[in-house]
Amino acid sequence: MPGTETPLDVAIVGGGIGGVIALHYAQRAGLDALLFEKQSAVGGLWRQLPAWQDIQISPPDWALGDLPLAGALQPDIVANIEAWVERFGLADCIRLDTPVLQARQEGTGWVLETPQGVVRARHLVAASGAHNTPVVPPVERVQSQVRELHSSALHDPGELHGRDVLVVGGGASAFDLLDLCLEHGARRITWLHRGLKWFQPTGKPKHIAGSVRGFARLQHSGMTPAQQSAAIQAEMRSRYEKFGLSGIIPAQPFDVLQDQLIPGRQRMLAEFARIGRFGGSVARIDGRTVTTSAGEQIDADLLLWGTGYATDLSYFAEPRIAGIRSVNELVARCGGIVCSLDAENLYFPGVGLDGIGAAPWAYSLLARTIMSHVRGTAKLDKVPVGHKVNHFELVAYLAERDPANYPPGWRAQYRELALNTPDDRPYPVPG
Repeated sequence: MPGTETPLDVAIVGGGIGGVIALHYAQRAGLDALLFEKQSAVGGLWRQLPAWQDIQISPPDWALGDLPLAGALQPDIVANIEAWVERFGLADCIRLDTPVLQARQEGTGWVLETPQGVVRARHLVAASGAHNTPVVPPVERVQSQVRELHSSALHDPGELHGRDVLVVGGGASAFDLLDLCLEHGARRITWLHRGLKWFQPTGKPKHIAGSVRGFARLQHSGMTPAQQSAAIQAEMRSRYEKFGLSGIIPAQPFDVLQDQLIPGRQRMLAEFARIGRFGGSVARIDGRTVTTSAGEQIDADLLLWGTGYATDLSYFAEPRIAGIRSVNELVARCGGIVCSLDAENLYFPGVGLDGIGAAPWAYSLLARTIMSHVRGTAKLDKVPVGHKVNHFELVAYLAERDPANYPPGWRAQYRELALNTPDDRPYPVPG
């Protein structure tokens, strides 16, 4: 507990899904572990998000085994994280209202400063998220009368009704906001984006379109990542044209080793003609007028920033770690997917989640191997991968380094799981 001198085997920072899963696998491995969460309850960033926020994958791809998941929205996800705590009896090893003020390395171990005292640990799992801080770009403001909200702060979408709304961003958050504007009756909707991410145009609801089971089957078809990328891009391009979206096809090719598979937004696609669109970014806000980087002017009551999240690791004493601001920077500073190159015995499970796959299942595989590494029965190297390791490719990567958890016959076992798990059934909790 905080204030004691006996080192833990593992300290875990962050009580979101990644931290809670890491704690479960630490206990399962027989390790002395504690989780430190700054909020008064588990849930991490999900606990702070609006109730309308949902996952980018289907509910069966989020749920595991018999752990309940009632739906795809924020309250359902928070409840699922809480279910992990109850299902595996983790509460006694979670310290709520205990922010880590500073984490510094001492020898090969770690010293954590908290308001309740100093904690020492041999290993540190930084599960505070790779996307944990809302990004609002700096712009010039002159007597601005435009209300600004990041997507994470729009708790009442009813505010959009009858308003002139400007949505800024070219990725998943912006797509969500455009959908909300249409659903809640915004008077005028304008979309400003500097670049665009690929997404999957579809008439299906997002919680169905977001399934990654088809990608699992593609992985097991014998295609290389380049062939997978080409096949997915060809299908998406065909859908863009079918839905009359040729004007927003991204300029860069789709790459499964770098990009995510973002599901389309049903309402956004059905009513796309209602959305005014400009290229560029916000340069200045003067009164009710937003001037873009291209010099165009847009009048708005409300500006919604769909500009995503940055990485905040400012609680680390090591400047090379504290200065990391994006998941791509963090990936470049990790080997073995999750092992820091800047410190010993430090792991960032969030970087392994930032790809294509079933999120909690990927976290479970990573956490299981991290704890085996801590015990000395697995060996995670410090060789940077340089790209995302997706879904069942993660299994193959870890199996080479973690023979205890991947005994002979593992390849047939996981192939069966990939090809024959029904799309509406969750994967089992990895044993």
